[in-house]
Amino acid sequence: MEAIGIIPARYGSTRFEGKVLKDLCGKPVIQHVYERAKKARCLDDLVIAADDDRILKAVEAFQGKAIFTSKSHSTGTDRLTEVVNALEVKVVVNIQGDEPLINPIVIDDLVRAMQDDPTVSMATVVKKSYSLEEFRSPDVVKAIVDSKNYALYFSRSPVPALLNPAEKGPFFYKHIGLYAYNKDFLFTFKKLPPSYLESHEHLEQLRALEHGYRIKVIETQFETVGVDTPEDLELARQLLEKELAEEKNA
Repeated sequence: MEAIGIIPARYGSTRFEGKVLKDLCGKPVIQHVYERAKKARCLDDLVIAADDDRILKAVEAFQGKAIFTSKSHSTGTDRLTEVVNALEVKVVVNIQGDEPLINPIVIDDLVRAMQDDPTVSMATVVKKSYSLEEFRSPDVVKAIVDSKNYALYFSRSPVPALLNPAEKGPFFYKHIGLYAYNKDFLFTFKKLPPSYLESHEHLEQLRALEHGYRIKVIETQFETVGVDTPEDLELARQLLEKELAEEKNA
């Protein structure tokens, strides 16, 4: 295979247990993620990596493809390595199981970024934000990107510190939690010891930067919503209902 998409799906979320199975406009959140990712043209296969029988049953109900993975994994990246260990594949895409509004075009763009430059071992996605509320929120990860579109840093803090998105014009890059790796680097990354910055920001991607590896960044125009709280689920519902209404009237 050239590229595989894997959706890590963990039931025991600390802030919102079972969030991937919560109802969203008549379907579980994980089904929205799977059906949208399935539309990506650059993926040769798509698998949900689950850690709970309840998720497997839900996926079976909508005829998706899922694999049971160990409950002992501490990160989604660990779950990815279990799935792809025995597979012949070049690019592995980590698709968050709690982002029901993910656009398949973003997945394709990410895969192409890996394919167009063989020197890229890891890539991710950002979107411009002009929201002061998002800038101040520790739940919105900020990305600092260099002139060649490689990540310099990621933080939950408001960086650049003196930026004011409420003013006309200034923006920051909001990180979208979608990653692509070449398979060899995925296993290299898994073996790296947790880093100082990673432990304080609670951002796994900082491990790569702190150990000297580069992360390619692509920009998207498409918004998405990570469902981490009941309030996020309600926001996703509003946006999805608006999207469906627009499609109906088109």
